Amino acid sequence: MTSDTIIKQKGFEILKEKLGIVEMERFIVLINRENFNYTKWRKNLFEDLDIEELASKADKFSKEL
Repeated sequence: MTSDTIIKQKGFEILKEKLGIVEMERFIVLINRENFNYTKWRKNLFEDLDIEELASKADKFSKEL
């Protein structure tokens, strides 16, 4: 199992890569400021996609790795 420290490091690296340092810090501040419910957010994340669209996005994402 991956340690919490490693998970946080990887998360910060991904955020920095995708958002840049300034927007990464803004994202962290926004998440800390809000009463953010990750489980609820994930439940509704793909509700507007049908299974074919979701599968296509997952396939594209895996190919980009």
